[in-house]
Amino acid sequence: MHEDDYAAAVPFYDLFHEDGHVPAIRELLPPLLADVRGAVVEIGAGTGLITELIARTTPGEVYALEPSLGMRSVLVSRLAADPALLRRVTVLPCGALDAEVDEPVEAVVMISVLQSFAAPERAELWRVLRRQLAPGGRLLFNWRDRAPAEPGEPHVMGSYQVGRHTYEVAGQVVEAEAERVVSRFRYRIRQRGVVISEDEVVSTAYWPAGDVLAAELKAAGFEAVEAPEGMQVWRLPK
Repeated sequence: MHEDDYAAAVPFYDLFHEDGHVPAIRELLPPLLADVRGAVVEIGAGTGLITELIARTTPGEVYALEPSLGMRSVLVSRLAADPALLRRVTVLPCGALDAEVDEPVEAVVMISVLQSFAAPERAELWRVLRRQLAPGGRLLFNWRDRAPAEPGEPHVMGSYQVGRHTYEVAGQVVEAEAERVVSRFRYRIRQRGVVISEDEVVSTAYWPAGDVLAAELKAAGFEAVEAPEGMQVWRLPK
């Protein structure tokens, strides 16, 4: 998804993700960061749902990377509600491939971001992230092998009541080949059943098999660490 396309998704973002992967990540991620005392980089911070979790779990600085202006605006507003977090979280207006922090960090976290990168971009991603990590630093991300996607009809993925309005997210796969999947999403707001706002976004995601990711990460110099189902942890040698 191009950063300009996020504008349509921003009002729906927290509603949809709180109903999706975020509750599970709140359970899975803190134990994996429990012994982290240094700085953390978060790739694709979005509106800050996971940024807030990282900052409350770890005592060091947090660098939150988010290229979308709309998402960053919500993220900074979230931080502004807690002066302690506002002092400790630095929001960077860039994507993963442009990541550059002042000194090596102890951990890099990517939650529901990896699918944005095609194979050639992933090769560069691993190089960039390795450069940000201190020796012994860890890379954490969520990942599950998925059944092959198939094109189909639109279906409602989430529906949420906000006052007198209903916020609805619908999606469909329109094209699927190898790890590349093109999907169309519609973001609708209804009032008494009548659509009063509608936006459409077409996005491309990449879903490599787990063994493909493992081979890429090992080739990039990372070592696998045991992790709970749904998460992957990789470490740089000391």
